[in-house]
Amino acid sequence: MRDGATVLATREGETIIEVKLPGRSYAIVIGEDLLASSGRRIAGALKGARAAVVTDANVAKLHLPALKAGLSEQKLLLGEVVVEPGEASKSFPVLASLSERLLELGVERGDCVIAFGGGVVGDLAGFSASILRRGVRVVQMPTTLLAQVDSAIGGKTGIDTSHGKNLIGTFHQPSLVLADISVLSTLSPREFRAGYAEVVKYGLLGDAPFFAWLKANWSRVFSTPGLERRHAVETSARAKAAIVEADEKEEKGTRALLNLGHTFGHALEAYAGYSDRLLHGEAIAIGMRLAFTFSVELGICPASDAARVERHLAAVGLPVKIAAISGGRPTPEALLRLMAQDKKVKGGKLAFVLVRGIGEAFVEHDVPLLRLTEFLTRECATG
Repeated sequence: MRDGATVLATREGETIIEVKLPGRSYAIVIGEDLLASSGRRIAGALKGARAAVVTDANVAKLHLPALKAGLSEQKLLLGEVVVEPGEASKSFPVLASLSERLLELGVERGDCVIAFGGGVVGDLAGFSASILRRGVRVVQMPTTLLAQVDSAIGGKTGIDTSHGKNLIGTFHQPSLVLADISVLSTLSPREFRAGYAEVVKYGLLGDAPFFAWLKANWSRVFSTPGLERRHAVETSARAKAAIVEADEKEEKGTRALLNLGHTFGHALEAYAGYSDRLLHGEAIAIGMRLAFTFSVELGICPASDAARVERHLAAVGLPVKIAAISGGRPTPEALLRLMAQDKKVKGGKLAFVLVRGIGEAFVEHDVPLLRLTEFLTRECATG
């Protein structure tokens, strides 16, 4: 897993990673100031396509003019749709409204939708593109750290329901991913930290040397848009791409490793109402700590590894305890009910990603319910 996907080209300021899938492939371009060249790149990768941009109000204020200028240069721009920021936009009403607006803009089968934003916009716009006219192409242009290293790569789309996160959606691979790392400098410290949780995940699930590198270099990843930040994004993107190549639709078990911390984390997000009480990356940080601690309790992971993970997540300012969620903590019964709706449930049994140590994740399909209940009871009371 450490080798990652194929790097087609590396030059100053830009790396191109190829995602190879049966019968098709697409490029992930990582670099700076990609907005200005977006029209040229999209015209080259998607011959004859015009583009409709989907973004949120926050990204629109900061970056939409630059993107529109790049697209207009190549006469590609059909128009834009701006949604409200936040997880609440991943809903049926917003999906329906967005799809109607894209049709009004004149999006045809040969055109593309540009998902220009974080994970919410990527999931929502990708889902709409997958069902619009029975499928139009999508270009992912992620503007958050979380989206650049995770959600923009791999083709998962979806919306949330009252039963859980991302329970309705499709697999719809992008035709191109343009990750402009210069826009990360406009993220709030909290948003950047939340995205960093997904970066750490790649070290924890299969690349212990990368985790060690992050421990030594995380402050520079956070503070400056230099080589360390680019290395963190590139390493994560290559790891995600390699896993997607091996198991595109999570049918072989390999891609499920990307869910490290997510069974716990998604339940905590649902409990918090998909709100600013708990950002996705914050929930995953707590979830990864819980996965390591639970693995220790099951006797399969050294306690020292779990302690190292907890110390690092806490050092960068991420929450690691259930008690860190504002507005009160859930009951173990509530968490178990939410976990039961998780996409990883098979035959009524929860599939957890557990660990034998840092960099040694695996999928367990038969977690003892009694042990899990006892664990959650203690964590909800003290954690």
